[in-house]
Amino acid sequence: MDAAAGCLPWGAEIALAALIGGVLGSFIATLVLRWPAGRSLAGRSQCDGCNARLEARDLVPLFSALWLRGRCRLCGAPIDKLHGRVELASALLGTLALALMPGAQGWIWALFGWLLLPLALLDARHMWLPDPLTALMALVGLIFAGPLMGTTLLERWLGALAGGLTLALIAWSWRRAHGREAMGGGDPKLVAAIGTWLGWQALPLLLLLASLTGIGWALFSRGKGDRPLTLRRVPFGVFLCAAAFVVVPLWPWWTGLIAR
Repeated sequence: MDAAAGCLPWGAEIALAALIGGVLGSFIATLVLRWPAGRSLAGRSQCDGCNARLEARDLVPLFSALWLRGRCRLCGAPIDKLHGRVELASALLGTLALALMPGAQGWIWALFGWLLLPLALLDARHMWLPDPLTALMALVGLIFAGPLMGTTLLERWLGALAGGLTLALIAWSWRRAHGREAMGGGDPKLVAAIGTWLGWQALPLLLLLASLTGIGWALFSRGKGDRPLTLRRVPFGVFLCAAAFVVVPLWPWWTGLIAR
């Protein structure tokens, strides 16, 4: 993988990562819109308004929506803005990863971001972390993620076990003490999957960042008449996904800080 990644100049790697990210973003947006509604993900892309099959010129990430002014070329129905936003976000994930970490490590980081993105979006929109996506991320992490953080397979297995069991224990303790759920059942599974990428060593930093950002969001997004903070539903998976992606470049700084 290192040899293949080294064949491209730095700028070409970034451009390729942006292109791949845009294409994957188109699929991710379709998945996020269709899967919760029970619609099929198979077959050719269709307009959500008239169900007509779309041609290649209608499916160029970002550019087709701009050229068509956000409307279907055939029926004029508005194109859901989520498509363009997710395509842009996915392209930016690839761009950032390869700009900061050229080579194999950057490509693995980009892949991590592309797998985290649909989980974050589904949790944000539907409070849902599908088991198949979480399992896919865990499997890919166990196979490919070693160079990302310089972890061994054993350290990533331990990361999965420690992460999943820690959140499951927190949820169980809260339920025992307060008689209600502290988090959804998908959150411990998500942390276990993230552990297969980061290893057990980075889990404290992951949980610290996710908890702080989640609490901050809950505090600053409160409106008048909202339920008390302890009773509000927070899409914690969103903050876990964001923290997991950010931990990768922060880890060397964090370990240096701890070593002082």
